[in-house]
Formats: sequence, structure tokens, C-alpha cells
Amino acid sequence: MERDVVLWIDHRHAVIAAVSGGAEEMRHVQSGVEKHVRFSASEGGSEDGRDRRFEGHLNRYYDDVIAAIRDARSILILGPGEAKHEVEKRLRDTGLGNRLVAVETVDKMTDHQIAAEARKRFRE
Repeated sequence: MERDVVLWIDHRHAVIAAVSGGAEEMRHVQSGVEKHVRFSASEGGSEDGRDRRFEGHLNRYYDDVIAAIRDARSILILGPGEAKHEVEKRLRDTGLGNRLVAVETVDKMTDHQIAAEARKRFRE
């Protein structure tokens, strides 16, 4: 069965609201990283090393998110920061860009607000 997805994402977690026929499904994906904080080199370890580790965590996180929405017919991406555009680029690079409905900047949203947005956008 085909489903439409609203993805709210930031660097810490993603909320996926899927609408399929009359059914709705909510799923959470955690990144496992804290806020990206820059430290001086005097605090131990190189900043480049920390940036690479952060990037590696984000890549695994984005892979998990894309795996969860790969079968979607339509995808609306929402979020407050850069993560939404980073996922958009990865979707386009993996050949799923034709499924994107829009990418919009929004602040934090509750699960209920994300589900309501999915119903509003994708229910006939």
C-alpha cells in the first residue's frame, strides 16, 4: 500500500508521520548525537576529528531516516535548521528527489501537530 510521509527533522531526532489510506503511523528516529558544539583544540582532540565524528553520526542517522521513508509515494520535509536540506540533498542523490512535495522551515512541532500536517496535506 502506498503511503505519504511528513518528515520533521533536526540534528537530534526525526519524527515520521505516514498516512496510508485511512491509517496513520508515527515513528521516531534518534540521531544519538548531542548539539554540535565546537571546542578549542586545547580542550583535547582536534576540532577536525570531532567534526568528522559528528559527520559520521549524522550520515548513519540520515541513512536510518531515509530507510524509514524510502517506500513513500510523497515526502514533505519540515524542520528548523540545516538537517532538512541535508536530507533533501541525500534523497535527490539517491534518486528519490521526485517524491519530494516540499521542504519547509518550521519550528519545533509536537507529534500531534506533525500528524495533523500529514492529514491536512495528504488526505483526499
